[in-house]
Amino acid sequence: MSKDPIKKAKNGTYYFRANLGYDSKGKKIQKYRSGFKTKKEAREEYSKLILMNPEDLSDTKDKMMFEHYILDIFLPWYKTRVKLRTYDNRLPTVKKHFPYFYKLAVDDIEPIHVQNWQLKLSKKLKPSYVRAVQGLFSVAMDRAIVLGITATNPSKIIGNVKKQKTKIEFWTKEEFEKVISFIYKKDYYQHFLFVSLWFLFMTGMRIGEATAIQWEDVDFDSGVLTINKNLYYKNQTNYRFVEPKTKASVRHIVLDKCTLNVLTEWKNVQQSLIKTDFVMSYNGIPTQKHTLAYAIERYAKLAGIHRIRIHGLRHSHASLLISMGENPLIIKDRLGHEDIETTLGTYGHLYPNSNFEVANKLNGIISFKETKQNYDSSPKNQFTVDYLGKQKQKVQ
Repeated sequence: MSKDPIKKAKNGTYYFRANLGYDSKGKKIQKYRSGFKTKKEAREEYSKLILMNPEDLSDTKDKMMFEHYILDIFLPWYKTRVKLRTYDNRLPTVKKHFPYFYKLAVDDIEPIHVQNWQLKLSKKLKPSYVRAVQGLFSVAMDRAIVLGITATNPSKIIGNVKKQKTKIEFWTKEEFEKVISFIYKKDYYQHFLFVSLWFLFMTGMRIGEATAIQWEDVDFDSGVLTINKNLYYKNQTNYRFVEPKTKASVRHIVLDKCTLNVLTEWKNVQQSLIKTDFVMSYNGIPTQKHTLAYAIERYAKLAGIHRIRIHGLRHSHASLLISMGENPLIIKDRLGHEDIETTLGTYGHLYPNSNFEVANKLNGIISFKETKQNYDSSPKNQFTVDYLGKQKQKVQ
């Protein structure tokens, strides 16, 4: 028994995709129809198309609405192409900004529509965010081309907004010291916050990597921390381990003795109250980033230090290593970057005095005794003969 071609969309309307054979040129004929209020209306339209001649069908223009395409065709496909965490993060963006085009058919979206949308977004949003939103829209339009729903991608014709260098926010060692000095470790919850901020600052881990760390990942004998997973956290009852961001994200970090002592002390306190495998946990389940973001805001204000985002602690670690004169390759491996270009592209500007330091190191490094005799008997260069003559005249 064949499947019913009439499908119900998420907004309650009905749609179908009809395969209607081939036209006189051998081109496959496919027709999309959507926006039917009832299943009966959709089936009547489907039946009309089935009975039409191929010549008439080839002249019938498809009008798939953008809303139907995004919600019922693109998003289900996109969910299979990216990590679940990525999909969940981008879904709100789609639902918030893509409705601008919902009243248009996919094939009717023109460059002027995209340009007006881009300008509207740019009035209130950061260029980096606008680039991300339009980039996702462009992916959707590219997929529509592959499916034969439209012929061009108007987003690529317009082009994205100009990329701007993002300012890296971080805390210096002194700023971090001021912030954690306001955390009262004798309070169990504050002790947890102290350890969490310390752990992130001293390792440069991504928040998803850090919240996934288990006690078994810390080898207290060798001092080696193993990073081989991320944590997908949706809520207190829905979280799980997922694959790392990239292959380079799987790595080993050697921890300093102070950090090992901080972790040892925390493990004793934590395990005396709760039983959990998670290092960054005060209640038996992994912490969520909002908890730490709020803590950063609160204690930064108490210390009179500018607020940074959680990812800023990763930048702070990189900045600390740079200030210590560490090799970029070491920083690359410690942060889990795939290539050195990523490291230098992100943190290269934090080396403002590198050229001066190099010049100071080169100064006086060459030692030689200047000759008082000409040992070169080769023919003179025509441009230097006159110069040597003038030099002799000055001596006389």
